[in-house]
Amino acid sequence: MDTQRCQNSEGLRVIRSLIVLGAGGHAKVVVSTARALCYHVEAIYDDDSARWGTLFMGIPVRGSLSQAEQLLGTVVAIVAIGDNATRKRVVEGFSQGMRWATLIHPRSWVDSTAEIGEGTLVCAGAIIQPETRIGRHCIINTAASVDHDCFLADFVHVAPGARVAGGVTVGEGALLGVGCSILPSCQIGAWSIVGAGAVVTRDVPSGAVVAGVPAKIVRSSEENAS
Repeated sequence: MDTQRCQNSEGLRVIRSLIVLGAGGHAKVVVSTARALCYHVEAIYDDDSARWGTLFMGIPVRGSLSQAEQLLGTVVAIVAIGDNATRKRVVEGFSQGMRWATLIHPRSWVDSTAEIGEGTLVCAGAIIQPETRIGRHCIINTAASVDHDCFLADFVHVAPGARVAGGVTVGEGALLGVGCSILPSCQIGAWSIVGAGAVVTRDVPSGAVVAGVPAKIVRSSEENAS
């Protein structure tokens, strides 16, 4: 932890408390970001019983996700799960009493006119440009960029190195894969997947999986449902 960053004008350490829900690989990025923001991560909760009683990045894994319910109203939490559908299910499994942290890495760039929803993670090197709105419990991953006047609905994941041009709309739960590019004003449908390295030049239907340069549909919403 950068002790100079974690000091106020009087030189006193400024530490906030946080719990993390999930102990997979994505949780490592969440913990790293939280520490850069001067949070003390008190505990981690995960449904893998083999992790209970162990340490994760030096933090105790105390029990299942449901056990965090007893902390409602007393802690701030974030869901550290990369899969969008699972992240939504975990969030909706808690009552309205849970307070969700919004983590914006100090080495990201977020324009002052951008709006970031609760529970969202903005990782190191990410860029969010003017008048963009990011929904709740989204992930703007390492070195991803979202340009001006975009709208990202809840539970979207913009993977590392993805590039979203201006005026793009992304529906709930969509995944924009590693290093993909979304051209200006495209609409990406809810719960769709843009493959790694794809270049999206036209709208993507809800539930579709697209890949390639230019991106083409490789699986439809009907096939996903089956």
